[in-house]
Amino acid sequence: MKIFYSFLIIFLFTPSLFADSTEINNDSDTKRVFFVEPVDGAHVHSPITIKMGVSGMQVAKAGELVDGAGHHHLIINGSAIEKDMVVPADKDHIHFGGGQTETTLELEPGEYSLTLQFADGMHRSYGEEMSKTIHIKVE
Repeated sequence: MKIFYSFLIIFLFTPSLFADSTEINNDSDTKRVFFVEPVDGAHVHSPITIKMGVSGMQVAKAGELVDGAGHHHLIINGSAIEKDMVVPADKDHIHFGGGQTETTLELEPGEYSLTLQFADGMHRSYGEEMSKTIHIKVE
């Protein structure tokens, strides 16, 4: 019976050792932005749910300059914005100044690059090191 209880205890407590280690800690020292969804190379249908993440910095609303904070911008078929340059405001540069981390996007069928760019409260880019580009195909 002791063996049974030993195995039971091991069985009950071992799963915590294998918990999902892919969760990103926002307090990490490694600063980066990333797409939670979709993944690079995804084939998707419109409307597309875009989920954005950041590590090592905090998300804050635009208009407030807070050290170690900023907000997301989504660039469609474009590249990262040079550090300290203001992210343009047009149909291909979508601002999430309210601190949003999720949106729905309508895109026509075709191939797209999506670049996530993090910028400060005045929309000044944190540069290429705080950007991430993925490629998707809308079917």
